[in-house]
Amino acid sequence: MIGVALLHQRSPLPDVARDEPASIALPLHWVGMCGIALPLRLEDGTRLPASAEVAVDLPDPQAKGIHMSRLYLLLDAFAQRSGLTPAAVHALLRQMRESHTDCRSRAALLRLDFALLQQRAALVTPDLTGWKSYPVSLSAQLRDDTLDIRLKVSVAYSSTCPCSAALSRQALQDAFAADFAQQEVIGREVALGWLARHASVATPHSQRSQAELSIAVGGDAAQFPLVALIDTAEAALGTAVQTAVRRADEQAFALANGANLMYVEDAARRLQQALEARFAACSVRVSHFESLHAHDAVATAATPGWQEPLR
Repeated sequence: MIGVALLHQRSPLPDVARDEPASIALPLHWVGMCGIALPLRLEDGTRLPASAEVAVDLPDPQAKGIHMSRLYLLLDAFAQRSGLTPAAVHALLRQMRESHTDCRSRAALLRLDFALLQQRAALVTPDLTGWKSYPVSLSAQLRDDTLDIRLKVSVAYSSTCPCSAALSRQALQDAFAADFAQQEVIGREVALGWLARHASVATPHSQRSQAELSIAVGGDAAQFPLVALIDTAEAALGTAVQTAVRRADEQAFALANGANLMYVEDAARRLQQALEARFAACSVRVSHFESLHAHDAVATAATPGWQEPLR
């Protein structure tokens, strides 16, 4: 009971961030929190687990620190009440900045990382579907009156090396010529039988690959075009990784890879061309996790003037 009484009688709790000056008088570019867990609500009402980063600038060199609890509570209210739209993000950034007028803050930052689940149909088999997870990163900054929102989605696909495919075709051709060197006329059934047994004398190397697609989103946009961005990329590549498959789907996937041989340069150019047809400002980064090499192949492309967000 003595402890309870002391709680009621004690003086106001100290506020060091407010009442004490900084020991070193320097402004700070960003101060905030990262790795905040929250249930993000999409525009359609779907809730997803997400990780958030929030920050404001600290231009006052004398200010000891910012008020992190204010940022946390604003973020929590955003997650509880607002769907994920550009307007909601803009409003949150304004609130974050306005909550730190005593620190003379002029800028606010938000980053959200989550995985978007989408149901995808098999290539051939009717009524066969499965779920794919697409990593998403949303970065937004408000500095004075300038709003910058970037949306990034990662898409997995298969890439088959054009050089390896050409070498494999030559190896097959050489093997066929060697086996039938003494024959000027080869019957159709004989040729088909030989191909059934030996067409895999050499196979081109392919590998799972990843494309990171980034676009700029205006604050006046009605929504974040997550699915449209994914669909655009997968259509441009033609070899998106699959979920549930049967043999017919696996064969269709093999045919798609054969029809879409690509170096990392080809993939980057395909994607950038497709994105520029739909989005005003965009960039791509592709990585082929080589099965031939112990290292990866990478390529990037971007619209003129594209700059990555400052951190």
